[in-house]
Formats: sequence, structure tokens, C-alpha cells
Amino acid sequence: MTGGDVAIRLRGWGWRHAGRSAWAARGVDLDIEVGERVLLLGPSGAGKSTLLLGIAGLLDPGGGDREGEVTVGGADPRDARGRTGLVLQDPESQLVMARAGDDVAFGLENLEVPADQIWDRVAAGMASVRFPYPRDHATDRLSGGEIQRLVLAGTFALEPSVLLLDEPTANLDPIGAALVRDVIRESIAAARRTLVMVEHRVAEVLDLVDRVVVLEPGGGVIVDGEPRAVFAARGRELAAMGVWVPDDAPPAPRRGTPRAEVLLDVQGAGFTYPAATRSALAPTDLTLGPAEALAITGPNGSGKSTLALVLAGLLAPSTGAVVGRPAMQGPAAPLHRWPARVLATRVGTVFQDPEHQFLSKTVAEELAVGPRLAGFGDLAVRRTVDDLLARLFLAHLATANPFTLSGGEKRRLSVATALATDPRVLVLDEPTFGQDRRTWLELVALLDGLRSNGTALVCSTHDQAFVEALADRVVHMRDGVLTPEAAVAVGEPGVRQ
Repeated sequence: MTGGDVAIRLRGWGWRHAGRSAWAARGVDLDIEVGERVLLLGPSGAGKSTLLLGIAGLLDPGGGDREGEVTVGGADPRDARGRTGLVLQDPESQLVMARAGDDVAFGLENLEVPADQIWDRVAAGMASVRFPYPRDHATDRLSGGEIQRLVLAGTFALEPSVLLLDEPTANLDPIGAALVRDVIRESIAAARRTLVMVEHRVAEVLDLVDRVVVLEPGGGVIVDGEPRAVFAARGRELAAMGVWVPDDAPPAPRRGTPRAEVLLDVQGAGFTYPAATRSALAPTDLTLGPAEALAITGPNGSGKSTLALVLAGLLAPSTGAVVGRPAMQGPAAPLHRWPARVLATRVGTVFQDPEHQFLSKTVAEELAVGPRLAGFGDLAVRRTVDDLLARLFLAHLATANPFTLSGGEKRRLSVATALATDPRVLVLDEPTFGQDRRTWLELVALLDGLRSNGTALVCSTHDQAFVEALADRVVHMRDGVLTPEAAVAVGEPGVRQ
């Protein structure tokens, strides 16, 4: 603190989601000056995202209990919404319009920006994030990373004095993440803009911030200071809590021993979305065997998620087929034609957006959906639920609504639901998104154990550390094609070019 004007002030602030016994955050005392750039850290579930929502004035008074006070520029956050710009951890939840340009314009129209200024600011916002499509491009044809860039464009177009970013590069490939960091750097340099950012890629954003604030779960601020001094003095302590700290690499890579047997045989499978001008997935041949971890890498929009959905039997290929070999013990039909009850017990899927697979009002009920669909008895369902709650560190959230969980907790719940039917193949799209250091290590250990027991893993990811720690084989995608030079052998080659 330098004694300047206060942009954000919290005194004894806390929030508890409706129906929860534990507070998401409590006893937070914090002043952030105008122009300060703050990195907000803490283990998964420490209330970082909740705090950003509180500053943005977006916590529904009827949706929980509040303690203390928070002000933005001396005003109630709800009265200061025109001065704050927020990018949520799940950017897709901020899309409201069918066309990209209209989505960027939506916030400007709500702030009653003069009509003759709107489209110039839309163009500037889209250009600032190097958005690759014209403003009439359909938002339902964007990849996760492209959605993230569009939401950032809409936020920058508002020209906020306070910028609140929740994992702004989480769904982006390395080039896209570097681009967004450059955009953020330019944005805060161009104006005396206050920045509060949650980001797990700590080492990559240190040059963007001048202060680190660490929250503890259900508590207040436990560390506050200049970034390098904080990590030098308390790095080990923070890492033990689960906070990612610079120069603290995960344990050495581990390798499995894939078996020669084949579970899935991808035979010329390709996919083209309706009205698209090119294939999202070019005709592809691929095999997957038991006890094998296959990583799918590549830039945003390259087709990784489409390939994952085709491999999971959730997307019918436009060409070719994905065939389950006898070891899958399924019907003699392409995977996408298997009955849901059978498919759920053979292939588990973790979507890029966890909310897309939640169906129930509590975490425990959510974990019971799959086993009940698969025909488990009541006792087996209870045992499965209790086991997964313990293994994924979710036991204290058993009665919580899945939609009130933190991003990292939602991701762990989505993994747990995929494991609930003990599948032979597990397909995961960005499985480490939102994980703190402790839960990242536990998730890698859990997946390694599944692989050792014969489960095949397919992971679409930008997390290079995760690839190095777990993958037996890596395939790289670009423009819907598995590129020959990067369909590499970490284990035995399984891509037929």
C-alpha cells in the first residue's frame, strides 16, 4: 500500500452460499488502491471466485448470507457495476448473444453507451484480443479458448476502471495465453486501471502484478505482500497449502506400461459441424489400449474436444466409426449407437465445462446418477458415492449444490461422476483446470492408479506438466488433423497415418 486512493475496500467481509454450513470466505479485510495490480491466490475452495463476484456486485442477496462490507470507489458494488469488468472462471456462462459482435456489444448497450460509439468499441475490443472471426460469426461455433477471448473482448470494450479476472488464460493454448497476458498488460498500462486476478499459472503472470494476496478456505487474508518477497519467504508454506508457487515443479514424470490389447479402434472417423465450411475433425485412424494414457494437445479450435467427444461415443462421426473391440464387452455396433446404460459403464466422460454434466441438487446425489443408471443396488450406490467423496476431497461438500462449488471443486466432481460406473475408458477434457497444487497432484496420482489397473485414459489438455507426468503417448492436432510429425511415441505408436 502506498497511501493512494482506495479502489476496493473490504472490512470483515464474508459470504456463505445458501444451504451451506461452511463459509466460502469470511473475515476478509483488504484495501486495494487505484492502479494496483493484485494476484489473488489460495487453495481450491478458498473463496477467490466468490470474492471477485462480491467486488463485482453479482452475489444475489437472496442466494446466501453476507457479513461485513465491500465498497468499490466508496460505493456499493451494485452501484459501481459500470466501473467494473469481470471475466468469470467459466467464460461460456457470460455468452448471451448468437453472434460474436452482438455479444461484445451487449454490455455496452446495457451501460447506455451512445449508439454511434458502440461498434467502434466492439471492433477495438475484438481486435485487442486478436479475435480470429468477423463480428457476425456464430458464438455456438467457438471453441472454449475462442469463447474466452470473446468474453475478454466484451470486458475490455467496457473500458472498466476495475478489472476482475478469474483464471483468464485457463482454457487457452500457450500462444493464446501469452497473447491474452499481452492484452492485459497493454490494458492496464494504457489507463490507471486496477487489476485483481486469480491465476494458477503464477510464474507466467508475476510481471503483471505488484502484490500477492493469499486467502485461506473459509477465512481471511493470511499473506499480503510484494510477489517475489512473499514467495521467497513463504513459498514452501504456500505450496504445502496447495498454492502453486514459482519454481516448484511437480514430481518427476511417471510412465505406465500400455498393453498390446485394443479397446477402441477409430476407423476413418471425422466430423463436420452443420453449416461449417471445413471439418472440425478430419478422417482419423487411431487405436487405444488398456492401461494407456493418451494426451491430445494442440491450439484452441484445433479439434481436440471434438475428437474427445467422438472417442467417448457422444458424437456420431460424419465419416467412419469408432468401434469397441471385444475387450470393451459392448454391442457389435459403432460406439455412438450403444445404449446409454451400456455406454455409461464402459466410457466415462469429463467435459470441458463441468456444469454441462450436472443433473442433481447435491454433490452426493450427482455421484449416484451414474451407478443408478448402470443398475447398481442401493448398497453399491452408497459405497461408490462415499468412496468417491473421499478420494476426490469432496466429503465436506456432500450436501452442497454442485453449481455453488468453486471451479476446482466442480472439476473434481465431474471427474468423480465419470469414475462412478468404473469405466474401461475415461475421456477427460482439460482435467486439471482450476486445480490447486495439492489437488493437481492427487488427481494425477488417482489417474495413474486407474491406468495401472487397466483403465485407458484420453486427456485433451493444454497442461504440459500434466502431459509430462502422465502421458504414455501424445497426439498433436491442428485444423482437425493429427499432424504426423507430432503423433509421437512416448510409448508405442498407435496412430496410423
